[in-house]
Amino acid sequence: MSSIFSSLSTKSSASSSRASSIKEQAPAPPETSEVIVTPPEESKPKKKWEYTPEQLQKIQELREYTKTLLLPESDSYYLWEKRFLDDPGCHPRYCRAAKWKMDDAKKRIKGTIEWRREYKPELMQPGDVKVEAETGKIILKGFDMDGRPVLYLRPGRENTETSPRQIRHMIYHLERAIDLCPPGQDQVTIIVDYKSATSSTMPSIGKGRSVLNILQNHYVERLGRGLVVNMPWWVNAFFTGISPFLDPITRDKIRFNPKLTELVPPSQLDYEFGGEHNFVFDHDIYWKTLTEFCCLAEDGTRIDKEGKSWIPPLGNGIAAALEGYAPTPDAVASGQMTKNPQATAGIVDKVDPSTSEAQTIVAEHRAKEPEEKKEQGISELQDKVEALTMEVPAVETAPGPPTGEVVFDHPPSGKELAAI
Repeated sequence: MSSIFSSLSTKSSASSSRASSIKEQAPAPPETSEVIVTPPEESKPKKKWEYTPEQLQKIQELREYTKTLLLPESDSYYLWEKRFLDDPGCHPRYCRAAKWKMDDAKKRIKGTIEWRREYKPELMQPGDVKVEAETGKIILKGFDMDGRPVLYLRPGRENTETSPRQIRHMIYHLERAIDLCPPGQDQVTIIVDYKSATSSTMPSIGKGRSVLNILQNHYVERLGRGLVVNMPWWVNAFFTGISPFLDPITRDKIRFNPKLTELVPPSQLDYEFGGEHNFVFDHDIYWKTLTEFCCLAEDGTRIDKEGKSWIPPLGNGIAAALEGYAPTPDAVASGQMTKNPQATAGIVDKVDPSTSEAQTIVAEHRAKEPEEKKEQGISELQDKVEALTMEVPAVETAPGPPTGEVVFDHPPSGKELAAI
């Protein structure tokens, strides 16, 4: 199977040279370590999902199905699972991902429910992955033109040995990106920057496939854009290895060396990519800002403004939840919400991290989990990697026009298309 990644050809230094030329033309903005966690006026969700009566019926059918799977109220994880399923965009996303084939949609969402019961991504303790964030290899800050939170991945800043914790770190940031999504937006933009990356800092194909599996199967329709910049030709080996496992919809959302200033407002974009945000990573400031904005307790649960335990409604971002907004009863998309004092229902006494419910839930889960399964996160597919037949063409990449049914709201520029 020939990879789309190896079929693109132009100079891989295009995006970096564009950014360099911008830097030469104007003095650098003041350096800052401010982490942007709220979208500016120019970053607003533009796409609104509209469904036919038949599609709405299928969404309701899937909701009725998941009610039969929901944990009993006596289970300690019940409220968190219900929170996930009460997200107004949850069932529509699985229907769209399955192309409205109900058997497939049910299979997909059942698999995610089972995965979340095992992994409990919303209860990850910040301290568990904090060391992974020390060099800024994954940074969540700013928003694109459509209000999507921007997640920067920089393999060149790798600071730890390969382990399941690296995958947990990625999932932790995906959960935080969902927290940052403003009402009307439930997708994320990921920018992968290969500047300073070497073969030793590159993630293994096994790890890449594991992350891809989680993103495609358990965060369905959450990727709005995947933008790859500063990509050396030898990275094609990695993408060639994972491309057979890319869903066509996911594949169509990936662009190479695009002009980022056409997709992300300059005020939100890193200066090194031609933006105005001259960001200097400070781990302490970054971690404190993200943790406090997302209302995270030390044990992974949520606390409100008064420091009380809280299960915020999902679907419109943490900021809207703090203001008392919750999805309307028949909502099928983010942004369909109403201010409801009961949105803060579930607040209990002030959190005691040493005895919190979430810590008990996670401890019970880890105690039951076989030791070999704990290490399975990144190794389960590595035995098959050598069986892959990978062509490693010495070619460079370029942005391409959207293909298939899924396209960007902001397509590549005329200059980019001319460079193909």
